[in-house]
Amino acid sequence: MTAAPADATRARATPAPPPAEGRLLREAVRRGRGPAALVLAATALGAAAAVTLPLALGRAVDLLIARADAGSWVLLCTALIATEVATDALVARTGGRTGAATTAWLRRRALAGFLAAPPAATTGTGLPTRLTANALDAGTAPVAAATAAAAGLAPLGGLAGLFLVDPWAGAAFVCGVPLLLLILRALLRDGRAALTTYQEEQGRMARLLTGALSGAATIAAAGTVRAEERRVLAPLAGMRAAGERTWRVQGRAAGLSGALMPLLVAAVLAVGGVRLVAGHLTPGDLLALSRYAVLAAGAGALAGALNGWVRAKAGTARVETVTALPPTPHGTRDLPPHGDGTLALHGVHVTRDGVPLLDSVTLTLPGGTTTALVGPSGSGKSLLAAVAGRLTDPDQGTVLLDGTDLRTLSADTLRHAVAYAFERPALFGATIADAVACGPLPEPDLRRALRRAAADTFTDRLPHGPRTPLPEAPLSGGELQRLGLARAFTRPTRLLILDDATSSLDTVTAHLVARALTDTPGTRLTITHRLTTAAQSDQVVWLDGGRIRGTGPHSVLWRDPAYRAVFGAGGRAGAGADTVTDTGARTRSDVRTDVTGDVRTELPTDMRTDLHTGIRTDPRVDTGTGAAE
Repeated sequence: MTAAPADATRARATPAPPPAEGRLLREAVRRGRGPAALVLAATALGAAAAVTLPLALGRAVDLLIARADAGSWVLLCTALIATEVATDALVARTGGRTGAATTAWLRRRALAGFLAAPPAATTGTGLPTRLTANALDAGTAPVAAATAAAAGLAPLGGLAGLFLVDPWAGAAFVCGVPLLLLILRALLRDGRAALTTYQEEQGRMARLLTGALSGAATIAAAGTVRAEERRVLAPLAGMRAAGERTWRVQGRAAGLSGALMPLLVAAVLAVGGVRLVAGHLTPGDLLALSRYAVLAAGAGALAGALNGWVRAKAGTARVETVTALPPTPHGTRDLPPHGDGTLALHGVHVTRDGVPLLDSVTLTLPGGTTTALVGPSGSGKSLLAAVAGRLTDPDQGTVLLDGTDLRTLSADTLRHAVAYAFERPALFGATIADAVACGPLPEPDLRRALRRAAADTFTDRLPHGPRTPLPEAPLSGGELQRLGLARAFTRPTRLLILDDATSSLDTVTAHLVARALTDTPGTRLTITHRLTTAAQSDQVVWLDGGRIRGTGPHSVLWRDPAYRAVFGAGGRAGAGADTVTDTGARTRSDVRTDVTGDVRTELPTDMRTDLHTGIRTDPRVDTGTGAAE
C-alpha cells in the first residue's frame, strides 16, 4: 500500500468530538433571543396587568356599592384589560414570526450539514422528517423558552394577591400546590421520553415511505402493493404506542391539574365567603379573591407551556443529529496547472459494517484516456467511482489526481476538477436550463452541452425549449440521463466519472454519447454493463468482489469466459471459434466468442459482422487494436 504524502496526512482532519448535547438548542434560543426577550417582556407586562386588575375591580365594586365616584377605577380596569389583550396579540405575532425564521434557519443548517458530510455518514438519517415536522417543533424553541419562563408569573402573582387580600384564603390554595408540582414533574420526565420515541418511529416510517414512492412503478409491476403497505406501515404500531403514551402523560397531567384547580378555587371562595360573613372582607375583596384564585389556578397552564418546551427540545435533538454530522475535511491545495488528469489509486480499502467492499485496489488511469469499469452487481463499482472523485474517503490508501492527494485539495478545486453523471440524476432548478447549468452559463455553452449529450433532440421539441419549466417537461429515463450527462459536459474537468449514466439510452444515442466522450478533455471513468462501451474504451478494469480481477484491453480480457459472463455472453473452452488478438490479427483459439442475442441488440446497426467468427466490430473505432466483441 502506498503511503500517503506528508501533506496529505496533515490534511486528514482528526474526527471532531461530538458536540455537547443541547448545543443546537442553545444556539437556536440564542439566535432568537431578541424576539424571545420581547415575548418575555410582553408576557410579564400582561401578567402584571392581570395581577393588578382584581384589586382595581374590587376597589371599583366597593365604591359603586357605597355610591361613591368610581370613574377613575373603571378607567384603570379598562386600561388593564386593553393591556392584556394587546400583549397577548403581540406575543402571538412575535411567536409566529420568530418560529418561522428559526425553523428556516434550522432547516438550512441541517441541509448544509447533510450535504457537507460524507455520503456514508448520512445513510439512514431520515432527513425529510427532520427537515419538516422535527424542525417545525424545534423552531418554537426561542418563544417556547420565553413562554415557559414567564408562564409562572401570573399564577405566582395570583397567589401573592390571595395572601395580600386574605392570608387564610391564600393558605387554602397553597395546600394543593405540592400535588400540582408532582404533576408537572411527571409531565417533564415521562413526556419527553414518549415524544422522542414517537418522533423516531415517525422518521422510520417516512424513510420507508420515501423508498416505496421512489419505486412505485416496480411495486405496481410486481403486484406487491399490499406487502409494501404492510412494510411501510410496520412502524405504525410503535408510533401508536408512543403516541398513546404521550397523550396519556399529557392527558393525565391536564386532567389532574384540571380537576385540582377548580377544587382549589372552590376552597378559596369558601374561605372568602366565611370571612365575608364574619365581616373581615368586603364584597370587592371577595371579587378580588375569586379573580386571584383563577390566576393562581392558571398554574395548570404551566403544563401546556412546559409541553411546548418539551416538544421544542425533542425536535431540536432530532435535527441536531444531522447538523452534528462530521463534515468532509478539505485541504487548501490546487492542482498542478497543466495536469492531464491522471488518476492513481494506491492500496484503496473500504469497509462498511465490518465487511470489506474494496480490498487493496491499486489502479492507474492515464490522463486523457477512457477506462470502462465493469463487473457483476455488488462488486463495488459505484463505491470505487465514489472514492475516485472523493464522494467518500477510503479507510486506507490514497487517491491521487495529477499526483496530488484528493484530501489535500480545497473543496472548490476538487469539485471543479471532477464531474459526475449518475444513473438516476436529480434535477434542480426552475427550468431544464437551470438544472443543466447549475449556475450562470452562456447560452452557446448550454446548447453545446445539450448537443454533446444528444439531449437537444428532445429539448428543442419542448414548448419553450431548454427554458421549459421542469414540471411541464415529462422525461423518460433515457432523457433524464441525457440531461445528467449534459450537466457533466457544461464545464471542462480533469476527471469525468459516469456511474452507469448511459444505462437507459438506446443503442444509437449511447453510440453518439460515446463518440462525444472521446472529445471530452481529461480522463474518463465509466461504469458500464454495455459490451460496446467496454470495447471502445482504452482500457477495462474488471472488478469482482471488491478486488481488481483484470485490467487491460477489452479484446484481451474477452478471452476469459468469466469476463464474458459479466456481459451475459456465453463461452466455453474448445469451441474452435476465431477471435482477434490485440495486434489486430485473427487467430484460432480455444475460446468460444459467440455473443448472445441480448448483447447483439446493444450494437449499432452500422457495425459490420464477420460471418465466419460472429464477432461484430465498429469500422469507425476498429483501428487495428483488436476491439472485438
